[in-house]
Amino acid sequence: MSRFLNCCFTSPVSRQSPDLQGSSDIMEKASASNVNGNFKSENLNEELKDSLSKPATNIILNHDFSGGLHLWHPNSCDGFVVSSESDYPQCLQTKLSGHFAVITNRKECWQGLEQDITNRVSAGSTYTVCAWVGISGALHGVADVQATLKLENHDSSVSYLFIGRTSASTEHWEKIEGTFSLSTMPKRVTFYLEGPSPGIDLLIRSVEVSCPSSTQCDNQSTGSFCDEDENIIQNSTFDDGLKNWSGRGCKIALHDSMGDGKILPKSGKFFASTVDRTQNWNGIQQEITGRVQRKRAYEVVATVRIFGNNVTNAEVRATLWVQAADLREQYIGIARVQATDKDWVQLQGKFLLNGSPSRVVVYLEGPPPGTDILLNNLVVKHAAKAPPASPPVIENAAFGVNIIANSNLNAGTNGWFPLGNCTLSVKTGSPHILPPMAEGSLGPHEPLSGRYILVTNRTQTWMGPAQMITDEVKLYLTYQVSAWVRIGTGATRPQGINVALGVDSQWVNGGQVEINEDKWHEVGGSFRIEKQPTKIMAYVQGPDPGVDLMVAGLQIFPVDRHARFRHLRKETDKIRKRDVILKFNASDSSALVGTFVTVKQTQNSFPFGSCINRTNIDNEDFVDFFSKNFNWAVFGNELKWYWTEPQQGNFNYKDADEMVKFCESRNIQLRGHCIFWEVEGAVQSWLRSLSKNDLMTAVQNRLTGLLTRYKGKFKHYDVNNEMMHGSFYQDHLGKDIRVNMFKIANQLDPSAILFVNDYHVEDGADSRSSPEKYIEHILGLQEQGAPVGGIGIQGHIDSPVGPIVCSALDKLGILGLPIWFTELDFSSDNEFVRADDLEVMLREAYAHPAVEGVMLWGFWELFMSRDNAHLVNAEGDINEAGKRYLDLKQEWSSRAHGHINEQGQFEFRGFHGAYEVEVVSFTKKKVVKTFVVDPGEDAVVISVDL
Repeated sequence: MSRFLNCCFTSPVSRQSPDLQGSSDIMEKASASNVNGNFKSENLNEELKDSLSKPATNIILNHDFSGGLHLWHPNSCDGFVVSSESDYPQCLQTKLSGHFAVITNRKECWQGLEQDITNRVSAGSTYTVCAWVGISGALHGVADVQATLKLENHDSSVSYLFIGRTSASTEHWEKIEGTFSLSTMPKRVTFYLEGPSPGIDLLIRSVEVSCPSSTQCDNQSTGSFCDEDENIIQNSTFDDGLKNWSGRGCKIALHDSMGDGKILPKSGKFFASTVDRTQNWNGIQQEITGRVQRKRAYEVVATVRIFGNNVTNAEVRATLWVQAADLREQYIGIARVQATDKDWVQLQGKFLLNGSPSRVVVYLEGPPPGTDILLNNLVVKHAAKAPPASPPVIENAAFGVNIIANSNLNAGTNGWFPLGNCTLSVKTGSPHILPPMAEGSLGPHEPLSGRYILVTNRTQTWMGPAQMITDEVKLYLTYQVSAWVRIGTGATRPQGINVALGVDSQWVNGGQVEINEDKWHEVGGSFRIEKQPTKIMAYVQGPDPGVDLMVAGLQIFPVDRHARFRHLRKETDKIRKRDVILKFNASDSSALVGTFVTVKQTQNSFPFGSCINRTNIDNEDFVDFFSKNFNWAVFGNELKWYWTEPQQGNFNYKDADEMVKFCESRNIQLRGHCIFWEVEGAVQSWLRSLSKNDLMTAVQNRLTGLLTRYKGKFKHYDVNNEMMHGSFYQDHLGKDIRVNMFKIANQLDPSAILFVNDYHVEDGADSRSSPEKYIEHILGLQEQGAPVGGIGIQGHIDSPVGPIVCSALDKLGILGLPIWFTELDFSSDNEFVRADDLEVMLREAYAHPAVEGVMLWGFWELFMSRDNAHLVNAEGDINEAGKRYLDLKQEWSSRAHGHINEQGQFEFRGFHGAYEVEVVSFTKKKVVKTFVVDPGEDAVVISVDL
């Protein structure tokens, strides 16, 4: 802190914050309480005992200094804790056991002791303060001591709120009392004690700031103020009528039954319903401001159903409306469920607030207008911590062993059956070699038999050869799928072929390929089962009815990922490391021989980045992990057109501006995602309604507005996202629009590399975006003059298999463009399996020469597009996947040490990036120099002058 505080305490009104509700009243009350509280009580010890023995509602942690100065911070001065039974100071001895803090070496009046209470206070509540203080070293035996709040606001301004004051003594403990209330939540709230003149020691016996309600809890390990399971929703079961509830754009009503008695509460005596809903967002709501804390995960459970308007089922959503101190609004989707008019269903989800909102409302919405939402009960409480994870136990994994019986068809069609009324027969003439992706996993293997299954008389696309494999599949193992496939004559268009699994009633994709010529094609993919099914069927399907299907050498086998890792480590050493020769120069070169050298890499030059959202940067824990472990960022939504211009002419660049500023302040490089999004569902309704000419104008304005505003800020742009899966702009503006988007973007910001970006490129799961199709697409853009500078592979992948991923990278690598994984994430309910998935993808990327960067699509729980994909839990605990990421980062950071040789050199092999070398010379002088190792094949010589 660096501010002036008049030692005689000038009127606190001159320092009061303008955004504090009723601050003048608070200060008048505080001043009055100080007048009344400035006394020497004859029963002081008893009063102090009463204060210390109050119920555990104190939001000050380590309030009596029994833990030393833990969680306390001496502000620009010194502090220590002593026992009250010691001889310091004798004038303040009491018969109480315990401790007190001594704050000494004070050079300014404002120097004292502080504690950050941001996470333990909420807007709209009144807090009571009581602190027992004394002084030592005062000439006249008395000095004023004041309790103050420091408020660091979201606009970076700082204000101070006076709480209370007392005339402290060298003879007795004196009490400071006061109250405070915040109408909005600042970015940070610090409580501190200050005031005596410089040179006077401040003594603090205990501090209490009373929790305003029993629903407010401290989430730190030092204590808890209320039951973790307590519901913060008031009147949650409507026993008190509709108290605390209201309609959001509609009315609400209370019922004990509806529909002529056919609808009764699922539990309790009552339920509520909406009335006269005219919009999808109309619903029932409750304000929970002051009852939720930032950086704390909450789980939501509601019992709901629908009624009326002849709608038998509809989606019901739980949503959080959050208003910040600057009136910025945010809507957080919590959960959704398909509700019916037949029975009550349960809706479940979680949420977390990163910032300090001024208002928070939870509400239900979703069904079409005229359909009522019925709510039986709603629970919002602190989410229970997940139990510690354990790696799955897999016995006899049998890596590389095919679980398909009679795969080589030596026994005819034994073990196979036709799915549907098709006909199976065995023929010869298929390839004898393994498909390349399978060979990459299995290595040298016996040749295939050359026999194949011919499927004829197909009357449905799903008809083909099938086999039951229920007893062969083990949970949590990753299985690779491989086969040769071909189609017969008579097809009039390209035919898709899919190896699929029927897992109970679910369809699981095992790989897809599109065939447009009469020859054998490789189909490859993977899958993993994480919940025990009752039956699993493998089958091959896809061509149009009447088109014959041929299948040869179908293999389904578990993959030994760690065997692949051994190979990738060797490749990584070749691709990402370089021999380094440090040549030391000194006036007396002979004296350098034998000198000890320590080399440490300070930064790997390979880009590892993550998706972030605007609210994430309000969370200090998120910012800390992100800043330490990533050097690139991409915005989840804040740069997309539907975010920056949700209504025509209504622009919102505030979020993106703040995120750009945040990243620049931390030297984080930026990818721009995305200028356009070709999938129609991601296009704003106002854009979809424009005429062709007006849409063309809007596209031009979007390019000009975005790229002019951020010229030079974003190193990459995804120009038109997911062109392999959407065609809105092309359908409405013609074939040339995609090329023109690239050309204009390049003209407006020539420094940015322009990327294509799409999904399912690397996993064999989608024939529309196979590597071959992606190559054809990119070449088509380039031939028309589009300056495509990079290939984006999103990487929303399930059960990744290294050779399949590597095969896609090899194929795309022939284009000579940098490849980035732009949106990498992995989903598994088991953290150890998720960690393995992450390791597969990061090792494949880092070991491949065509890959120049990796972006995770988030890492923090509740802020990712997929469930069970996070590396860090909502409240900041790093899980097994996060630990694996950190381990890999550590593995890819070089360290070396040794002695300078007779040639005055020290040699090592290290990863590309920035380094620091430390040398302790013969004169015992320590010299530290920095250098950079760039990519290259030959050894690099770094000259170091000492």
